[in-house]
Amino acid sequence: MSYPDFLARFWQDIAGWAVLLNLVVTVATLCWVLHLKREPMSAIAWCLAVIMLPFVGPLLFVLFGYQTVHRQRVARKRRRKSDYGKLAPDRPAESPPPAAPELSRRWAVLADLARHGTGFPVYPGNRVTFYTHGEPAYAAMLEAIRTAQHHVHLEFFIVRPDDSGRAFLAALEACAARGVEVRFLFDSVGSYTFRSRLLRGLRKAGGKAYPFLPLLSPLPRPRVNLRNHRKILVVDGTTAFTGGLNIGDEYLGRHPKFGYWRDTHLKVEGPAVASLQQTFLEDWYFATDEAARGPAYFPKPVAGPAGGSLVQVVQSGPDAEYKAIRETYFAGILRARKRVWIASPYCVPDAGLRDALVLAGRSGIDVRFLGLFRPDKWVPYLAGRYYWAELLEAGVKVYQYTRGMMHSKFVLVDGEWASVGTANLDNRSLYLNFEVNCLLYDPAAVAELEGQFLDDLGWSVRLDPEVYASRPRLARLAENAARLFSPVL
Repeated sequence: MSYPDFLARFWQDIAGWAVLLNLVVTVATLCWVLHLKREPMSAIAWCLAVIMLPFVGPLLFVLFGYQTVHRQRVARKRRRKSDYGKLAPDRPAESPPPAAPELSRRWAVLADLARHGTGFPVYPGNRVTFYTHGEPAYAAMLEAIRTAQHHVHLEFFIVRPDDSGRAFLAALEACAARGVEVRFLFDSVGSYTFRSRLLRGLRKAGGKAYPFLPLLSPLPRPRVNLRNHRKILVVDGTTAFTGGLNIGDEYLGRHPKFGYWRDTHLKVEGPAVASLQQTFLEDWYFATDEAARGPAYFPKPVAGPAGGSLVQVVQSGPDAEYKAIRETYFAGILRARKRVWIASPYCVPDAGLRDALVLAGRSGIDVRFLGLFRPDKWVPYLAGRYYWAELLEAGVKVYQYTRGMMHSKFVLVDGEWASVGTANLDNRSLYLNFEVNCLLYDPAAVAELEGQFLDDLGWSVRLDPEVYASRPRLARLAENAARLFSPVL
């Protein structure tokens, strides 16, 4: 029987079974949605998608709707077996918090919020160095790798197979060849162009490299939507780098569309390095099941402080119910008395953060937001523009950076407190991605960031609220449509 004859004879049976299968899949997926989604709007949106898009809606929910990784529960069980909890007795998660009498009650509340649960304490005695674009940051990172004595731990969201990527690979291979322990972790989706064959030399030299949450993961559910957006380099447990820079030529200003690339990366020397080390080792353990052993990963600070900065590392991700970075952003804005200056390429905040920004603006606080002029991703850009209208109406000053790509991610409050790191001001960074920030309780460091921010405003255009309110209806329609995707942007 030919295929057309088969369809002609049995199409009614096929259609009936398809309807029945769709009914079963739809009901099962709706139950799953209601079980997982706490936010009513998110639950309603997914339920409508599942009902209105037969088979496609349930597939989309399987791929993108699941927003948690039960890493802590799994890791805790594994640690009991491997005794991982005793491998690094000096790690910050178990050490008593160092005395920090310099913190006033105002900022001590923020420090407590950041440390809630399994977070890290505030560490005094750190030296912090800022980098505003890729070339000096890459030079400092490559030099730190070349001079490593015991280990190099590298973790990035994006690694390109271009000149920059090859330069870092060559430095890592040279380290591994001379006996230095090299551990290299990269996100499997963010670094989708980075092929495994490029790692042969590193692995042959004795280095280790693994993707984070690969698409063909052995975990029982797909995690396409949950990515590791962290950027961490730790060398010998004494020097660490983090911030907005990934590894690729575009971060050196070589992107044909954007040209100049403005970012904020920082180097940390001092006790706070242990917190970034612990963050990396937890990610490495989750991705590879290898627990790094020995006190060499957490060396005791040398006599005399490295610097005068109070630094607290804060991390968040889909593996924790408590979203520490989101809470510190929210509390930082609410505790402002004079000014809140924010830089982020994407501005898709949740309702609570929007209310905090609007309240600050209406209270007469100098609230400024610096974002993109030429977007690299149109959907989050348009969704952000939808929320700009509400912010402008409340008195928030919105600027667009015209010199090139504005990729910095920081929040500055009253010249006394700052959050700098990998997390954007959007739902993806605050709820879906693995992120890490450094909180700075240091007026001198904050003043340096404020100076950089003011320099950036010189390359920016400020939106006029009246002109913005008269934008074309087609633009408003596009923004309204884009904001429907806000929960995953």
